[in-house]
Amino acid sequence: MAEPQVEIEIVWPRPEGPRSWRLRLPAGSTAADALATVVLAEGWSQDPFEGSPLGVFSRRIEPAYVLQGGDRLEIYRSLQVDPKDARRRRASRSR
Repeated sequence: MAEPQVEIEIVWPRPEGPRSWRLRLPAGSTAADALATVVLAEGWSQDPFEGSPLGVFSRRIEPAYVLQGGDRLEIYRSLQVDPKDARRRRASRSR
């Protein structure tokens, strides 16, 4: 009998354009398992996702989160500028 599987999508916004992958993984796989699968499939020597915040449908999750069929695993980028600092700069320029 075949092992139960889940189908998920991974999305990764990048400055040069978004990347996405569709995966079929064994049921019970975690977000960390999914990312490791992508790193292996892409042949990357380093994990570019390490330490990146993760989410499923805009809800923050931990790497140990067990994925469900149809989940969209999102890899978030770090903020380039603190939003409060950006507002202060804009306010000081408009004065």
